[in-house]
Amino acid sequence: MEMKPLGRTGIMVSDLCLGTMTFGSQTSEADAHTQMDVALAAGINFVDAAEMYPVNPVAKETIGRTEEILGNWNAANTARRGDYVLATKHSGEGLRFVRDGAPITAQTIPEAIEGSLKRLKTDYIDLYQFHWPNRGSYMFRQNWTFSPKGHNTDEVLENMQECLEALQVQVDKGNIRAFGLSNESAWGTAQWLRLSEQMGAPRVASVQNEYSLLCRLFDTDMAELSVHEDVGLMAFSPLGTGLLTGKYQGGAIPEASRMSLTPELGGRKSERVFDAVDVYLQIAARHGLDPTHMALAWCRTRPFMMSAIFGATTVAQLEHILSGVDLRLSDEVLSEIEAAHKAHPMPY
Repeated sequence: MEMKPLGRTGIMVSDLCLGTMTFGSQTSEADAHTQMDVALAAGINFVDAAEMYPVNPVAKETIGRTEEILGNWNAANTARRGDYVLATKHSGEGLRFVRDGAPITAQTIPEAIEGSLKRLKTDYIDLYQFHWPNRGSYMFRQNWTFSPKGHNTDEVLENMQECLEALQVQVDKGNIRAFGLSNESAWGTAQWLRLSEQMGAPRVASVQNEYSLLCRLFDTDMAELSVHEDVGLMAFSPLGTGLLTGKYQGGAIPEASRMSLTPELGGRKSERVFDAVDVYLQIAARHGLDPTHMALAWCRTRPFMMSAIFGATTVAQLEHILSGVDLRLSDEVLSEIEAAHKAHPMPY
């Protein structure tokens, strides 16, 4: 496992991160706790959660359950809390099940952090992230329609300043160690960085955006900003919600899989995506590679990658992913992947 810096914080994290969004829905508490044990034993020291988890589906009655499951593990393993870096997220505007859909503000930040700390049964959160911007996002297939029109720039920047001031209070209290973004744009990230420098407030350490062989929006402006400003990418859905494993090819829908619960995979299911996946599966087959291992190994080659967040519904899936952590892709494989990307760009 390679260790990467978490921005300029001095914290080091593994370049694979255990995602937990199925803990409490598809993944039982007992299996979730086993996953924590197995992941840490394998050298993963980075775990990502959110106050709104679990998903598939997001439901009012399950909000916060993932953090509670992690909290129970923390309570049973108090001596191990310092062995890993714990990240969680403040839900953004529009999620009616959390604070009636309120936006992220200086008023919601302390309430949200206290709630997460209580559920996680910990004294501190290592990385506290804003799940999505109040103004909206290009993520979640909204890149086809999102427009920055209609937002008052002064109001956006004023909100950022107030949020940074509130975050500083939380840092001073010892409740959080670092601050990160999620589903953010180049302009938004640049403004958070600029304002934090002006104010002497917490600096953005990371950005959690979708990234995989099938979704490479990060490759342009965000990539350049990430490298030059030391704001590493935490890639979510590096396996394309399971599409890149090949398990959905030929119309297959495995029992208890994500597609069985959310048939459109959040807008990722399309006519073009299966053709693109087939090309990547062919590359893996030609070189004797497991497609899951190839997809994750490719993510780890990217110059802006801090950590790829993978989810495992079962312990067996986790162990399969971990069996490929030493894979390094040849120049030939990387060249074939780039050719495939040019032939099948943005298939959803």
